[in-house]
Amino acid sequence: MKLEIEHLISQIKGKDPVEVLRYFATQYPGLVTFSTSFGWEDQVVTDLIFKNNIPIEVFTLETGRLFPETYYVWNRTLEIYKQPIKAYFPQTETLQQMVQEKGPNSFYESVENRKNCCQIRKIEPLKRALEGKKIWVTGIRAEQSANRLDMENIEWDEQNQLLKYHPIFDWSLDQVKAYVKENNIVYNTLHDKGFPSIGCAPCTRAVSEGEDFRAGRWWWEDQSKKECGLHAT
Repeated sequence: MKLEIEHLISQIKGKDPVEVLRYFATQYPGLVTFSTSFGWEDQVVTDLIFKNNIPIEVFTLETGRLFPETYYVWNRTLEIYKQPIKAYFPQTETLQQMVQEKGPNSFYESVENRKNCCQIRKIEPLKRALEGKKIWVTGIRAEQSANRLDMENIEWDEQNQLLKYHPIFDWSLDQVKAYVKENNIVYNTLHDKGFPSIGCAPCTRAVSEGEDFRAGRWWWEDQSKKECGLHAT
């Protein structure tokens, strides 16, 4: 796999994100998928894919606990681009059992409960979304987390056994905002209210100036435990 990654890196070197996305779509037809949660970064990547008619599947995880603003962006994106966005839902019986046994907000009670909720609402649906795929495209940027500074824009995802490509990995937040403004892209207005990262409504809050990027996610937990498992880094 290391050799394959090295080969791909050599093939995409010097190419812009649109060229790379086209290359992957051609090399792996039907096997490239992009996950969106409708944040700034994901809206940029969605625009790159849809506006350029690149045959890459776009999907989202419908956890059932998203913000109204997120649903608005989702709907407007469908209206604007007239392209499909596949939704993956939690397994009904598993979700019902968790809520019946622990209540609708059990994730506040312990890290174990919160991870169990993430597993049911996000991780298991993601597994289904990525099944059989070759490349997973994401909106990850390097400066979002110190853990991501040592990453490359293409990497092997051991957990899901596929390649991950981050087309705007080296972009700054200012570059993302500028692209959104210049291309008149619909975006989540929660970003204007101090939400750098937008997930499920009960688990996300605004952050103050100077706070860590992920401080608004699962803010009641210890900083070192604040991952849901979608991305290993």
